[in-house]
Amino acid sequence: MRLKDKVAIVTGGSNGIGRESALLFAREGAKVAVADIDAIGGEETVRLIKEEGGEAFFTRTDVSSSEDVKNLVADTVDRFGHIHVLFNNAGIGNSPLTSVDMSEEEWDRVIDINLKSVFLGMKYAVPEMKKSGGGSIINTSSLLGLKGQKYLSPYNASKGGVIILTQNAALEYGKYGIRVNAIAPGVIDTKIIDGWKADERKWPIISRANALGRIGQPQEVANAVLFLASDEASFITGSTLSVDGGGLTF
Repeated sequence: MRLKDKVAIVTGGSNGIGRESALLFAREGAKVAVADIDAIGGEETVRLIKEEGGEAFFTRTDVSSSEDVKNLVADTVDRFGHIHVLFNNAGIGNSPLTSVDMSEEEWDRVIDINLKSVFLGMKYAVPEMKKSGGGSIINTSSLLGLKGQKYLSPYNASKGGVIILTQNAALEYGKYGIRVNAIAPGVIDTKIIDGWKADERKWPIISRANALGRIGQPQEVANAVLFLASDEASFITGSTLSVDGGGLTF
């Protein structure tokens, strides 16, 4: 088991990549704290983990709230004693508007949930990882954090920011044995792409716009997250792993 006796936090764990990662972490021996604003989905993730014999609990968390994230970390330490893995995965998209037409309120919301949440997760988890002698942090960026796409300015900006923040944290905390990496998924079959799938004209193009000619599955991203969380990635930090079917090179 690659995460035997480890404790992991997964934000955005109610569905999609977060749920699949939480399930995989538990199968590999980790005790998992599942966090999300969606309590029904989060509790279902915990139920699935326990059904397979794993240990997990759910904490309803607004990842843009400092108090909520602080409480999440405290709850995890209270229940499991340590934190070894943090998967900052929670995120949202934005309305398809030009940069000028985007409202300030929506801009702030996307930046807060996609980028500020990563800062908050590390702010409160890193001190606990230091006590544990190290750890692994994985932050969810995106293919669209590596290249621009019109009508998605706050999403692109937030996910690009995640990559640089990841590099900064890797430089700052490597001396404590804390590795910090990012993943950059392409088009993955999760709720965030429901709007694209409903577009009968664009979806046939979007769904094949990579080297493999198909969209990815959450499990495929979870496999990459597990690798970065495990000791198999012991000499990898400050990196961004693209899990996009070759979308960046397409």
